Amino acid sequence: MVGIVEVSPRDGLQNEKTLLETDAKVELITQAIAAGATRIESCSFVHPKLVPAMADAEAVMERVPREGVSHIGLVLNRRGFDRAVSAGVDEINVVVPASDTFSKRNQNSTTDALTAVAEEVCAEAASTGLFATVTIATAFGCPFEGEVDPDRVVEVARRSAAAGAKEIAIADTIGVGVPTQVRTLLDGVRSVAPDVITRAHFHNTRNTGFANAVAAHEWGVDWLDSSNGGIGGCPFAPAATGNIATEDLVYLLERMGVPTGLDLEKLLPIAGFLSDQLGYRVPALLPRAGTFPG
Repeated sequence: MVGIVEVSPRDGLQNEKTLLETDAKVELITQAIAAGATRIESCSFVHPKLVPAMADAEAVMERVPREGVSHIGLVLNRRGFDRAVSAGVDEINVVVPASDTFSKRNQNSTTDALTAVAEEVCAEAASTGLFATVTIATAFGCPFEGEVDPDRVVEVARRSAAAGAKEIAIADTIGVGVPTQVRTLLDGVRSVAPDVITRAHFHNTRNTGFANAVAAHEWGVDWLDSSNGGIGGCPFAPAATGNIATEDLVYLLERMGVPTGLDLEKLLPIAGFLSDQLGYRVPALLPRAGTFPG
């Protein structure tokens, strides 16, 4: 069994040219829950001028179904954390880029300073009993600096776990990673944070996302991120195209005999809903090809 965190309402929508109405976001989340999603990154609490697609985070959280699902709010700083708590999220996800240049372009800061912010937020979350994840962005490579030293990723993981993070996620923000990196980074995280839950986030920009997901599963990762329809990207990472598609990932894993708890027949129509909302055919392949056996 491997858990899947549905990220289409946040990472999926944040980089789309079409800004969905709150009603459509709530419907997307509702359909994901109906398909079996138990953890959903439902919104992010960032400045609306920087990420306009997430400007209605509080409104979304007011209306989403609550039973049987844990809603995750992405935050970048203490202000975002306070907003997320007030909105009633079940979990928070704090993002720390492993690259200084990306940190400066994205959050006008450095990796060290943003790790300190994550430490503060994780400690506060731990004191209130709120589940906290730290996602280490650009863990596999930076669009501005190129290769990222794995030791930088491991150090962020060490400090975050020591501050109270319950889960550490490694993220291939721009889709450059390969399976050998997956194993190296997860081994590194485990060496400094043996008790944390592990999670991995892959983009399929260079068609390696699904190979990386299989490598992470075979390593023993607890959770994989994916996005309905394969939509998504990062507004601060040039050419960072879509996340690995939830439908395609579920098909892959279940054909391997790995249960995911998600219902493919209920997942497939979500791609059509998203295509209608966004005005183009979303990248996921399974809705086009169909399941096998049919």
